Amino acid sequence: MSRIVILGAGIAGHTAARYLNKWVGKNHEIVVVSPNAKWNWIPSNIWVGVGQMTEQQVTFDLAELYKKTHVDFRQAKALSIHPEGDGNSSTSYVTIEYTDAKNTGVQENISYDFLINATGPKLNFGATEGLGPEHGHTVSVCTFGHAKEANQKLQDNIEAMRMGESRTFVIGTGHGMCTCQGAAFEYIYNVDHVLREAGVRDKAKIVWISNEYELGDFGMGGVHINRGGYVTNGKVFAESLMVERGITWITRAHVKKVEAGKIHYETLDGTFHELPFDFSMLIPPFAGVGLKAFNKANEDITGQVFAPNGFMKVDADYTARPFMEWSAKDWPRTYQTPSYRNIFAVGIAFAPPHMISKPMQSTNGTPINPTAPRTGMPSAAMAKAVAMSIRDMLHGADKPTHTASMAEMGAACVASTGSHIFNGTAATMTVFPVVPDYEKYPEFGRDMDLTFGEIGLAGHWMKYLLHHAFIYQAKLKPGWSILPD
Repeated sequence: MSRIVILGAGIAGHTAARYLNKWVGKNHEIVVVSPNAKWNWIPSNIWVGVGQMTEQQVTFDLAELYKKTHVDFRQAKALSIHPEGDGNSSTSYVTIEYTDAKNTGVQENISYDFLINATGPKLNFGATEGLGPEHGHTVSVCTFGHAKEANQKLQDNIEAMRMGESRTFVIGTGHGMCTCQGAAFEYIYNVDHVLREAGVRDKAKIVWISNEYELGDFGMGGVHINRGGYVTNGKVFAESLMVERGITWITRAHVKKVEAGKIHYETLDGTFHELPFDFSMLIPPFAGVGLKAFNKANEDITGQVFAPNGFMKVDADYTARPFMEWSAKDWPRTYQTPSYRNIFAVGIAFAPPHMISKPMQSTNGTPINPTAPRTGMPSAAMAKAVAMSIRDMLHGADKPTHTASMAEMGAACVASTGSHIFNGTAATMTVFPVVPDYEKYPEFGRDMDLTFGEIGLAGHWMKYLLHHAFIYQAKLKPGWSILPD
């Protein structure tokens, strides 16, 4: 009997766990380690952040679910990986830390035959002074708790507007190297929507601030879409949405500091600016969670296993080259680490070989460009491919058998622009592939027959149905495995 340890229980970790439970759970051990007691469907946090959904609608208890499976769930934080064992044994293990009944921190070593790193990101609010809900002046929708607090502050502002006061709302990215612009993109439109429903939109100034070179970049180097039989770029698509709703925008911006009621930012031309606000939701940059790695002699090999940003190196080409020499072939396919055949990293936990958008710096040397997105559908696809490879390696395969390169897969995104059964809308977009391949698709880098976008009420219904479908699937309800990930 082999033991598979999965670090993290988000979209990627839970996807790997449920498939491995289905395929090998009766014959092998599966251990899931996560510091979070609850699974959270993060894409719907934007609705929590405007009071359209509750905790019960976007979360469920992990321990309760895993009790019904062959998965051993440990609510704990992973501290370090020891892929060669130690001086006493060559058995690979991870060190975790949990809080016992006496509220004391306890460390434990868990051996493994296969390890999947699906730890996701550290929300690096500390990268920008004054950013974030805990120690700063902005709110977030990155967790359920953050989104709930965001809605409370949003409702406070709505009440002030009902009393006749005007308010400025600033939403976007809180650092020059942020990813996940999509969450902020959805949130700004949902804020606009609830302000209109409350009858106070005329008292609101709404501003989008982003590190994108142009609107619609989303860390994917921009996108051209087929819409109504015509090809248009994401910039035109995104700008039209904002103009229609009276939203102004600032791009090519790095938020340097946030004070109470004031954002300080630098733009790509090297100039510095201030932006007053009453309510601000800014996405933080992501970093690795801080896992360490040690060899058999207990020497720190973290720098060999992880990139400087804390994400794990996998089968990508990390050779430093000029932007014009980057290639779709650089991106990983199996997500196996180069040094240890039994370790994989999926979702946000793996280190991209480079950005997709062109790297840029201000005239002061400040990097201002989106980093590569790898959440949602790509995370689930990676996790399922790795689960299939481990299943086959348990049955005798000597190397990974399945691949899920972001340069060979498409992704669909349904971005809510207002939640309502009759007048809600959502922008529905597909791209193929996620990482553009200009060798295969020289004009736009993507297959235009499979890359398209529309906006309307039908998109909202789709977004709402997908929310329930993915929650149903994650809860392992009957027939879950036949639903698409």
